[in-house]
Amino acid sequence: MSGDLPSGWEWTTVGVVADTQLGKTLSTKPVDGGRLKPYLRNKNVQWFRVDVDDLKETYFTGEEESKYQLRPGDLLVCEGGEVGRCAIWQHQKEDLHFQNALHRVRPQEGVLSEWLQFSLRWAADTGRLVPHTSGVTISHLVQRALRKVEIPLPPTDEQERIVSAIEEHFSRLDAVESAVDAAQQKLVAFRRSSFDQLFDEPDWTWTTLGEIAEVKGGVTKDSKSQGNPAYIEVPYLRVANVQRGYLNLDEVTTIRVNPEKAARLKLQSGDILFNEGGDRDKLGRGWVWEGQIEDCIHQNHVLRARLTSEAFDPYFVSMHGNSWGQRWFEAHGKQTTNLASLNLTTLKSFPVPAPPLDEQREVVARLKEIMDLEGRLRKELDQAKRHSGSLRRSILADAFSGRLVPQDPNDEPAASLLDRISEARLACSA
Repeated sequence: MSGDLPSGWEWTTVGVVADTQLGKTLSTKPVDGGRLKPYLRNKNVQWFRVDVDDLKETYFTGEEESKYQLRPGDLLVCEGGEVGRCAIWQHQKEDLHFQNALHRVRPQEGVLSEWLQFSLRWAADTGRLVPHTSGVTISHLVQRALRKVEIPLPPTDEQERIVSAIEEHFSRLDAVESAVDAAQQKLVAFRRSSFDQLFDEPDWTWTTLGEIAEVKGGVTKDSKSQGNPAYIEVPYLRVANVQRGYLNLDEVTTIRVNPEKAARLKLQSGDILFNEGGDRDKLGRGWVWEGQIEDCIHQNHVLRARLTSEAFDPYFVSMHGNSWGQRWFEAHGKQTTNLASLNLTTLKSFPVPAPPLDEQREVVARLKEIMDLEGRLRKELDQAKRHSGSLRRSILADAFSGRLVPQDPNDEPAASLLDRISEARLACSA
């Protein structure tokens, strides 16, 4: 064990102070004597919260029902993904079980589930879980590794005082974050309302995007041709780069293409970009290219509209696409099982209002003011959330160094608690 601890505390491991059980491997077919029962998955367990709104069912035999049954106070820990993410089962639903994407951690007498929960969060925040994980693309915390995770253990009474203090501080931060979430939702509504009002002009005439712009698709990535020595390497935009009302150019990848194709697809300042597919809310999402990267092209999932008429402002067209157009794209895009898509023919038929150019520029100027204001407010709200996260980490750091609450010299030392746990285990195995 490593690190100094306050007086009366001891280093221990999860496996010493709690019983662990990995959940049931799923059965897709009926089993003899099995009954369909609801169970919890990894996605149901968030930090400090169990979501029971979306439950699946699988077959459990009578023996499995008993083995994988949850009790109030059980700690559920994610085995994969964001390993260590955990929450306490508080009896939200009767007769519920859990699958093998989760560990059930059942503490010994004198060890609080809440203490174990905050211990794992602290271990995750400080990187103490990393040495216990395995896997390349997805991290895993297998049962034997979970049992070896080191945690500090205070006396039982001190656990209770610390947990109470953490929960009080976290409750205040929860209220702050809820207020921030509400403010962010109001910002979205404010932006949508402002755009709708400025684009709601009954006297405008209308045209289509295909009438005022040349609309083209982008390059399809072909891994076989990437080694062709005659090809040149150029930067290209993906769906992730093209957001609603801005371009995220923090990470722009490159691709090798035929020089002629690179010339044909080279973006020019004023080109309007539209996302071709993905989730339904991404359809038509886009913004205007301003020549930020030299010789940049676009992939086939990003469509380009280059205005052929000087009577239109590209920002006016893009803003219209991101507001009124969002609902139109959702209604006219093609929907498959998992993805939505927008083809060139549909995009060319996209209706565009055609007010005089000076009126378009006035709308753009007013909307840019709104976007700038929204951007500043959103940045402040994001900063408030980051600050809340930092405060949570600081609270846990104080808690696990013994600084959050006063110590009581009359508390029974944790060493005595560990002795009792050891004796109880020996008695059970005798």
